[in-house]
This record gives sequence, C-alpha cells and structure tokens, in this order.
Amino acid sequence: MRKPFSVLVVIHNSRGEFLLMQRADDPNFWQSVTGGIDEGETPQQTAIRELKEETGIDCEALSLNLISYSHTNHYAIREQWLYRYEPGTTNNTEYVFSVEVPNDIIIELNPREHLNFVWLPWQDAAQKAWSPSNQNEITSLGKQMSEAPESSHSGIYHR
Repeated sequence: MRKPFSVLVVIHNSRGEFLLMQRADDPNFWQSVTGGIDEGETPQQTAIRELKEETGIDCEALSLNLISYSHTNHYAIREQWLYRYEPGTTNNTEYVFSVEVPNDIIIELNPREHLNFVWLPWQDAAQKAWSPSNQNEITSLGKQMSEAPESSHSGIYHR
C-alpha cells in the first residue's frame, strides 16, 4: 500500500516553456512529473528518481539544479486511486520541486505511464494541467520567470 506522500516536479526550459505529459490511464489528464515517495526515500530522492523514470532526464548526470520549495500541497486523492492507499486514507501531501532543463533536451516517456508530451508557455501549461496544485505551481513559477530580468532566466526562482 502506498503512503499518502508524493512529489511534483515542474520542468521548464530557458524559453519559458513547461513540460506536460499525458497520462496513459487517463488521456484527459496532463501533468508535470509526479510520484509517490517510497519507504526510506526522501522527497528529494523521489523527485530525482521520478524525473528519470518518467522523462529519462537524469538531473544528477546532467548536473541540473533540482530546486526544492519550502511548502507542500495538500489535496484529496482522486476516488479512482484510493485503492492504492491504506483504508481510510483520503488526502495526500505533495512536496514541490522544479528543474530547468536545456532547451534541446530529449524526453523519453515511460509508455506505461504517459502517452505524449508537450512544451507550452506557462499560461497554456497551467490551463492544460489537470490538478489545481500543478496549475498553481506552474503559474507561480511562470510569473516569477516572466518578471525576472532576461539575463536571470537560467537561475533560481524562490517561493
């Protein structure tokens, strides 16, 4: 049984585009990288693992800066996924990360998890993302990026 703790990794490039992936089990559900925290794993370790499993992006090998945010999101677990959790579990805690990737990075989807991917400007990505927490994180980061001086787009953004 899965514990009600997960990660969200928002992926963007220096052009201000955000990566969204179409779930294999629900084609109307577009999302950033997400995944459950395994027993004995830290949220950071989970974010690194899920990023590689879902997109093929190895942030350690590529020396990418995975940014951990100082807040978590809390939300009700979708009804069709409740069977994955202990009986009576209804809410999830989500740890938030982001990573800026090279504009020409190759995305290798795990076909068991995702059917397709798209790079979109933050406004379009936020609108297309299914979950409110994913929408909010894309919007917040997108606004910060668009307000930052052009020379700092390859930097760290804080929340």
